[in-house]
Amino acid sequence: MAEEETDQRLRPGWTTGACATASAKAACSALLGEDFPDPVSILLPGGQQPSFALAVKESGSGWARAGVVKDAGDDPDVTHGATIIATLRHGAAGSGLVFKAGPGVGTITRPGLPLGVGEPAINPVPRRMMAEALAAITVRHGVACDLEVEISVPGGADLALRTWNPRLGILGGISILGTTGIVVPYSCSAWIHSIQRGIDVARACKVTHVAGCVGSTSEKAVRRALGLGEDAIIDMGDFVGGMLKYLRRHPVPRVTIAGGFAKMCKLAAGQMDLHSSRSQVDMPWLAVQLAGLGADAGLVAAARGANTALEVLEMAQGLSLGDAIAAQALAAARGVLDNIDVRLDVMVVDRQGGVIGRAG
Repeated sequence: MAEEETDQRLRPGWTTGACATASAKAACSALLGEDFPDPVSILLPGGQQPSFALAVKESGSGWARAGVVKDAGDDPDVTHGATIIATLRHGAAGSGLVFKAGPGVGTITRPGLPLGVGEPAINPVPRRMMAEALAAITVRHGVACDLEVEISVPGGADLALRTWNPRLGILGGISILGTTGIVVPYSCSAWIHSIQRGIDVARACKVTHVAGCVGSTSEKAVRRALGLGEDAIIDMGDFVGGMLKYLRRHPVPRVTIAGGFAKMCKLAAGQMDLHSSRSQVDMPWLAVQLAGLGADAGLVAAARGANTALEVLEMAQGLSLGDAIAAQALAAARGVLDNIDVRLDVMVVDRQGGVIGRAG
């Protein structure tokens, strides 16, 4: 789930792409008559050379198979502990490398992703890493690199249900991912990457209205209120700024932003990262919004000293605070979009999924 940004207090791990490369390299060595290298070392794009212990070593006439158990370090990655298996076979003369999706690895079914429809969900950088590793072995043996590389992940179809893959049209299993080979715990970049791919797929499928939702409650509210389908929902989480910046360069005709009251208060106040560790609801600012709605001095003072945004919302009975926050959030979001031709609206929901504010 998370790659690229480092946190020295947490232990990094390895991407599925790095594990697939290690498995493919070991299987290729065995296919060409060597012993399985165990551990097997690979070269990452950044120059690092990690080694991986093999959990699977099998071979037969014309094929060899190796597998590595993925270690995601301290990241809460759904594929942590999964076995990434590569089965290699000789291909037809002149065929080059042919990648195939084995059980547990997805297949692309919608346009808009870095790979074409019908391709196995093995991303470009892992493919390049495997190609380079296998080319070095075949050159050493003086043979052409005409190989079939099948990547499989036992249980991958179930794991994929906990990822973005079904929504992106990647069916049947997980994706083999990674740009550096290293999983960096709790990084933001992988989530933002998924947001961008969701927008790409929506555009490629001619979806004209997408909704960026903070979480499942706001997503359900959007579905009820707007009737949007699966391919129109963008799970933006806390990264509203990342979503809007990408939409600025890759616009969709209509965009809805939906989230709970506290998150939308942060957006309304100009915060573009809504995570609790990186932004807080500004209670004095929220009190000013109440004053603008005609709240009396006592209510404004109580709001200024409140502990949570929910507490202020409960104080504001009879005032259209939800609509006011939606309007301010809309203005902040429009500022990021920089007046491009996108119809934008904001929906504020309560914890039960009821719509308590709209604008746009």
